[in-house]
Amino acid sequence: MNPALHTLVVGGTRGIGRAVVRHFHGQGHTVSVLGRRDAAEAKLTGVHAFKVDLGKASSVKSVLARVLKAHGSVANVVFLQRFRGEGDAWQGELAVSLTATRDILEQLRGHFASPAAVVMVASHASHLVAAEQPPSYHVGKAALVQLARCYAVALGPDGVRVNCVTPGAVLKEESRDFYLGNAPLQELFRRVTPLGRMDRAEEIADVIAFLCSPQASFVTGQNLPVDGGLSLHWQESLARLAAEGKPTTRPRPARRS
Repeated sequence: MNPALHTLVVGGTRGIGRAVVRHFHGQGHTVSVLGRRDAAEAKLTGVHAFKVDLGKASSVKSVLARVLKAHGSVANVVFLQRFRGEGDAWQGELAVSLTATRDILEQLRGHFASPAAVVMVASHASHLVAAEQPPSYHVGKAALVQLARCYAVALGPDGVRVNCVTPGAVLKEESRDFYLGNAPLQELFRRVTPLGRMDRAEEIADVIAFLCSPQASFVTGQNLPVDGGLSLHWQESLARLAAEGKPTTRPRPARRS
């Protein structure tokens, strides 16, 4: 492992987070993982897990101090956490998704490598309504996108870039069997997604890694959808496409003058 390449993954114990941890580990980074569960990837050399309740500011501060003492300055930070505990979902989501993100970034001031990158995983629920999600999730994700913009401006002079990634429906390790075993659902995603399938967690991790790389050295304050084009559909057209199995109209070539 290269100790000069230290990546901090917040909420990296499941789904996209695990793919992100594996990606940066494969690139030779020292990886610190913060989460409320045990991190399976902690068995890998160079991956270090820190259990923390991200809803408690004092715990976040203490654990992050341990991370910095053990592994030094941070080159990349990836935020993937959301509230999944018991209790008030509104207060919990704001504390886990927003307050923890802000507190970590503030505590990292002066401890970033130069250059450095931050990526926050957002959601289409930041601007659309996902009926299966509570209001707290929508508000939290919408605020997270604006928080990324604020910190892109605030941390830019320190050589820190801040961006968001917005996935579509993601085929994660934990849900792979369910989705792949559901032929009608797979057919639905094939019809409604321009690229004809679901996202894979590894593909989201690849885009996050790109935004952390020198190839994205002048990109900051942006929100990049990674959904195979699904969000390009107008909602009415999408509903008809899902119901009927084919577009109601097709793009027409421009008329020659």
